[in-house]
Amino acid sequence: MRLRTSVLSAAIGLGTTVALGLGAVPATASDAGTADSHAPAAATSHTEAGSVQGYTGESDRQNQEFFKFIVKEALKKQGEKPGFQQVTVKYDASGAPSFRSQIANSAAVWNSAVQNVQLAEGSGASFDYREGDDPRGSYASTDGHGSGYIFLDYAQNQQYDSNRVVAHETGHVLGLPDHYEGPCDELMSGGGPGPSCTNDQPNATERAQVEQLWANGVAEVMFEKAAMLR
Repeated sequence: MRLRTSVLSAAIGLGTTVALGLGAVPATASDAGTADSHAPAAATSHTEAGSVQGYTGESDRQNQEFFKFIVKEALKKQGEKPGFQQVTVKYDASGAPSFRSQIANSAAVWNSAVQNVQLAEGSGASFDYREGDDPRGSYASTDGHGSGYIFLDYAQNQQYDSNRVVAHETGHVLGLPDHYEGPCDELMSGGGPGPSCTNDQPNATERAQVEQLWANGVAEVMFEKAAMLR
């Protein structure tokens, strides 16, 4: 299954949006029927809004660029709001009525897995879910810190475990890049392990990465990783 991703922003007010396999424009519920018009022509692209990642075939270079962008924006936001604690990211599921169960499951999965950020459906949403047909598959358009939209492709969600697809794409909104070489117990390995993989839970490393990205202060390990990727 080929899922695309993006980096989050709206939850903590980031001014830049990174699109990972989705469009660069922050989503609204009214745009739910026009996902294709916002999607990039190629699996990976860079715009002033961000970058794009696919569910099954991004390069190491693209993942590195995605990660560096997230760290840069997280550091900038931490400087603006040094005292914030837990962040609640609001989402709108009305644009993907066929996947309401999977979206609710994804929120429950991530809310149980991490503490520094929580997902809640409601007004004032910073990202939304959309559904439809797209030959490129499912993808997320986000800045990696809470903003953007997730597009869910019908065919891909029939071929692959739908709960895993949605939880994977939501992981992009929380700042995680793809790692297709990983095993099935690594959520962000996406479609790498094949359709037989039905795991929809992030592993310990992925949970720790999200906690670090959304912590009150950016963990030292993030500085170290960013330096390694320069």
